[in-house]
Formats: sequence, C-alpha cells, structure tokens
Amino acid sequence: MASRGRAEIMTKFPTMHQRVVDELGRRIVGGAWEPGDPLPVEDALAAEIGVSRGVLREAVKSLVAKGMLRVRPRTGTRVLPPEHWNHLDRDVLRWKQAEDAAALLRDTGELRRIVEPEAARLAAERAGPDDVRVLYEALAAMEAAAAAPGRAGYVEADIAFHRALLDAGGNRLLGSLGRAVDIALEHSFAVSTRTPGAVEASLPGHRAVVRAVEARDPAAAAAAVLAVIESAEREIARSPARPSDTD
Repeated sequence: MASRGRAEIMTKFPTMHQRVVDELGRRIVGGAWEPGDPLPVEDALAAEIGVSRGVLREAVKSLVAKGMLRVRPRTGTRVLPPEHWNHLDRDVLRWKQAEDAAALLRDTGELRRIVEPEAARLAAERAGPDDVRVLYEALAAMEAAAAAPGRAGYVEADIAFHRALLDAGGNRLLGSLGRAVDIALEHSFAVSTRTPGAVEASLPGHRAVVRAVEARDPAAAAAAVLAVIESAEREIARSPARPSDTD
C-alpha cells in the first residue's frame, strides 16, 4: 500500500520536496501518527520514503510552517494536534478533502454562512462599477458553462463569482480568504452541482446577488447569497457525489 501511494504521489508532483511534503502531510491527516507522537528516526523515514535526509528535513520545515509538526531539541520532531494546523492552507485543505470529505463539506458550508452574507452586504455598500462588471462577467461565464456540453467550466466560473463577491467589498482580508479556500469551494460546488437541474436552479439566485449589489441594497444582497448557500446545502444533501459521514 505504501509503495503504491508513493508511486501515485510521484506522478503528481513536479519536485521531490513537494512529493515528500504531500506524503507526510497525508499521513498526519490520516492519523498514521497521533498528536504528540514523534516522527520515526530520520534515517529510517528517509529510507522508507526513498529520499535523502536533506530532502526530508526540508519537507519537515514545510510542515512546521503549516502548524502540523514541532521540532525541539532533545524531544525531536512531533506531530501537533489539528487545532494547531493552518486549515486555510491549500495543502491541508486538499489532504482533509482526501481523508474526510464529509467534514470538509460541513466546515465549508458553515464558513460560507458566517462570511458570505456579510461580504455581500459590504459589496452592496462599496462596490464600484468595475466590481459590478466583474460580477456580471462571472455570472455570464456561469450561464455559458451551464449551456455547454457537460457543463464544462461551470464550477470554475462559480468559484470566480464568489471570489469576485468577496473582493467587491474592498476588504482585502476577505479577498484573500476567498482565494485561500478555493479548494474547499471547488469540492463543495462539484458535489452540489451533480444533482439533475442543480446548475440551472442556481443561476437565478446568483443573478439576484448581482442585482442587489448593483442596486446598493445590502439586506437584499445578504439574503440573496444566503439563499444560494442554503440551496447548495440542499443539493449537497441529495447529491449522488456526496461522501458519507463514515467515508
């Protein structure tokens, strides 16, 4: 199993460093080592993965930066509990998706309910003509993708729409948050759009968001985006692509 996993990883990542970070990160998220456990002896772990000690050390540094490992003199390298991890890190999000997709969907939905209605309020209060234009362009891309064979590009257009909404309020932290959670949004949208008719049903709600922003109606913008989120949650609940809570 381990050798097959390494083979799959090596076909996906362009550098040895990235491959090793990915393998160690997946093991940590997957529970191969419990919080507080030390990593195996450096020589043994490097030999198992098939890399030099130098490459392994650089990978460990990357995981320290993500809050997943701690290196201390005498106590060595130990796994930190999940509350220390940077859960907005793109790699951590990807590993969580692979290990517990149902939990990531839940967390993403909760984050959207907290953030997006207030972001829509800000957008309605602050958005300029260029911001509204970008939202309409993203909506047009969604409509074009919905009509395309296989709805190619729809999820990407949907992500661009919600990123533009977070940007439109002029709060740079919100804009950065939108880019940070792209992977989580992609996973959520890919699941929510798998049910028949879900894509077509989502378009009027997104259109209502843009019109409320353009009309400078914060309450309507917040209500419209909340309706979009709630609709997506209903689609996720009945989607054939929804992971079970026990997967």
